[in-house]
Amino acid sequence: MQFWIIQGLNSLSLGGLLFLLSSGFSLIFGLMRLANLTHGAFFMLGTYFGAVALRAYSGLDLWVTALGAGIIVAAIGGLFERLVLTRLKTNPLGQVLVTLGMAFIISDACLVLWGGDSIPVPTPHYLQAPTRLFGFVFPTYRLVLVGIAVVAAIALYILIDRTRLGAMIRAGVDDRQMARAVGIPVSRLFTIVFCLGTGIAGAAGVLGGPILSAYPGLDGDMLPLALIVVILGGIGSLFGAFVGSFIIGFIYTFGTVLFPELAYIILFLPMIVVIAFRPQGLFGRVSA
Repeated sequence: MQFWIIQGLNSLSLGGLLFLLSSGFSLIFGLMRLANLTHGAFFMLGTYFGAVALRAYSGLDLWVTALGAGIIVAAIGGLFERLVLTRLKTNPLGQVLVTLGMAFIISDACLVLWGGDSIPVPTPHYLQAPTRLFGFVFPTYRLVLVGIAVVAAIALYILIDRTRLGAMIRAGVDDRQMARAVGIPVSRLFTIVFCLGTGIAGAAGVLGGPILSAYPGLDGDMLPLALIVVILGGIGSLFGAFVGSFIIGFIYTFGTVLFPELAYIILFLPMIVVIAFRPQGLFGRVSA
């Protein structure tokens, strides 16, 4: 019983982290129809920024660091979108190839700057003491991470469904040409969404640092999970990303522990089955 409960809580924490990663990816994919292959690299970049900053300044707070890293990564993402992706807006394949190349550049730059050794991200001292639940001991920070994911989901829901910016984003997702026709600045909206998505990824990298650490190849480990979550949940659906994150969190955690040699088969097979019968994903909508 202890095994199942502990692994279940581990699955929840991984699901929360995956939502923080995949929510931004879902926004970018849903509006721009762009499989942003730099998303994992931006996540890794945020982790490195957080690890280096917290190691250099011992009194720095993790939450402030996550906010700062998110802003810096969002600025980098915005420059990349305006200077490169905008020039390829009529060439979707070119955009995908450029994002792949940018991911390699960021990965190699991190390797050159910070070396090949793993850099741990310290857990805030006030969250280091374990929490006891029903007689079981569990790391407090992982529980807090689940709470952060829920709060982020509510905040994004309010942004997308209850604000003017969200209405414009939804209009761009539903019908890009009509949105342009009624005066919505879709190009500027692309930049805002790209900055928001990459900023969330950068902040998520810092928040995931105490669990994952910063290491070369982190982007390659996280990007496939984000892709699976978005495809499984439905392109452009934040609710789908939320549900899909926890589904993948459970599948990946228990699959890795119970069948380590079949972990990727267990991970990808449910996604293949779902899209075979529902190509738009669990909560995606069929395009008109």
